[in-house]
Amino acid sequence: MEPAEELFYEIVASMPKAKLSKMFGALCFKASNGKAGGMYWQGHMVFKLTGDYEKEALSLDGASYFDPMGNRPMKGWVQVPYHYKDKWKGFAQKSLDYVKTLR
Repeated sequence: MEPAEELFYEIVASMPKAKLSKMFGALCFKASNGKAGGMYWQGHMVFKLTGDYEKEALSLDGASYFDPMGNRPMKGWVQVPYHYKDKWKGFAQKSLDYVKTLR
């Protein structure tokens, strides 16, 4: 297992309200309402963010809207490279806090 994937598991385990699951065939974490808050994708983490947190994540060099098919970026889903692994836990918690409020 590569270090980025190990870190994903550590982050999910550190958030008691997060549940490990799958999305698009990839590892993800969900809130108790079943809404996905983030996922591990090809060595990156992807977070469901809004407002200032979305802007902050997008301002990082190499971060972008998640685009699994290569032609349709998903607004609100920000892919953050492993280079910013020190920010992953904070973004994961913010995304979990956000998706908990969704119906």
